[in-house]
Amino acid sequence: MPRLLDRILLGAILTMAAPVVAQPLDQTPRLAVISAFPPEWLALQEGLDAPVEHVVNGNRFLTGRLADQDVVLFLSGISMVNAAMTTQLALDRFEIEGIVFSGIAGGVDPDLAIGDVVVADNWGQYLETVFARETDGDFAIPPWMSSDFSNYGMIFTRSVGVVSEAAPDGEDKFWFASDAGYLEVARQIAQTVSLDNCNTDNACLGQEPKIVVGGNGVSGSSFVDNADFRDYVFETFEARVLDMESAAVAHVAHANALPFIAFRSLSDLAGGGDAENELPTFFSLAATNSAAVVTAFLEALPAPE
Repeated sequence: MPRLLDRILLGAILTMAAPVVAQPLDQTPRLAVISAFPPEWLALQEGLDAPVEHVVNGNRFLTGRLADQDVVLFLSGISMVNAAMTTQLALDRFEIEGIVFSGIAGGVDPDLAIGDVVVADNWGQYLETVFARETDGDFAIPPWMSSDFSNYGMIFTRSVGVVSEAAPDGEDKFWFASDAGYLEVARQIAQTVSLDNCNTDNACLGQEPKIVVGGNGVSGSSFVDNADFRDYVFETFEARVLDMESAAVAHVAHANALPFIAFRSLSDLAGGGDAENELPTFFSLAATNSAAVVTAFLEALPAPE
């Protein structure tokens, strides 16, 4: 009897200690199509065939077919943490084969204008930083730390440590690359897709927006509306665009060895405009253009074998 009781107790302990494995919600291989804001998400839903809703921890995921691709659509949430969390949640619950992200952003490259859509080669987390000590008017980080970039006052940017199956002991990375094959498809559609010039209230741009493929993008947890800092970001990181999510999603994609690409439509100039921030005026236009480019990308993407 004591031995039987011991076995029962041992079984109960092992059951309690067993890790909880997330149950897959869908077995179909899909592309994760992630939107940063509801307007893009709603625009993409208009073309979604046979939608099925799944809710995980309050987050809504819609599976179906879009532009002849099996997809799961969902919102990232605003901020680096939300974007990383929802992306990994999708990877744990669905059979994801690639990640396509879209959203609005602030333009950093002075050659770009509101309405343009940027598809960056690389994404970096530029606000992973050290706030340095000031001594006699100079800033310096501790000697056991390092930074590969020039500082902005007390702010020194650092790379992040990434653990993955390919690097179980961790690796330091700053740039996370977009998938080369995805970028080639983006270059193809950049020559053919027409973008809207006016928003829903008929406020129009002074130029025709364009799709720009290549260069760098950076992401961080701050909304930027400062001309001087915008100049610093352009000069230091050679960035064309900045936002609050893309590099976090690229980080998750890299850690899971999945192809990634982000389409970012410029809603404002991150403080570089002559008047107040332009986002409220051109938010809807930027969201519409981003969704249109993502749809065209999916249509041009070869179907999985």
